[in-house]
Amino acid sequence: MSKNEHPVPTEINLHRKSRLLNITFSDGQSFSYPCEYLRVYSRAAEEVTRDAPIVGKEQVNIERIEPQGTYAVRIVFDDGHDTSIYSWETLYDLGIHQERYWQDYLDRLAAAGYSRQGDRLGDKPEAQRRITVLYFNYLARMMRRETEELTPPPSVTDVESLLTWLQKVKGERGYLLAPEHVRVTVNKQFAEPFTRLDPGDEVAIVPNSPNPPAPPKK
Repeated sequence: MSKNEHPVPTEINLHRKSRLLNITFSDGQSFSYPCEYLRVYSRAAEEVTRDAPIVGKEQVNIERIEPQGTYAVRIVFDDGHDTSIYSWETLYDLGIHQERYWQDYLDRLAAAGYSRQGDRLGDKPEAQRRITVLYFNYLARMMRRETEELTPPPSVTDVESLLTWLQKVKGERGYLLAPEHVRVTVNKQFAEPFTRLDPGDEVAIVPNSPNPPAPPKK
């Protein structure tokens, strides 16, 4: 790629369950964009001219992505917003500066007296945070159960934090649930560490090997 050429996407993947759009660019950079982030940074005319920041989009998802020639995509969100066109340059900029731009957005919300509206697992009252966890193969034997209903603490919001919590609460058997030893599905769909958890989800934990790993040395 010459100095005058801007990086272009080589792979675009939408993870609807996690509300994430993953894009890999031709220079090797890879970014994960929360749908909320893309929505609140919409550069459509009617959004750019707003006096107040966009709020209440934590649960927004992408309905579809439509190519716009060879230079951009139009992203249609499930809240009805369908006028945002994101050029490759814009998406790359949003990726490179995501941490700063997101903090700027939060600062604008605070300054305007707004708060984000969310429905994450950790935001729910304890009685409504229950999930079902299924154990397969040797895990069912060593956990002494095939399924259990759990109420994780508010800090558990995704697969990664669930496994971290389970490793602690399972004590001496916790090492069996280390990420390198298992794979996870949520509602019968393959999950990534960042896959979010919602009340009522069914989480299946399956060993990567037919034989349990050796306990860590003390």
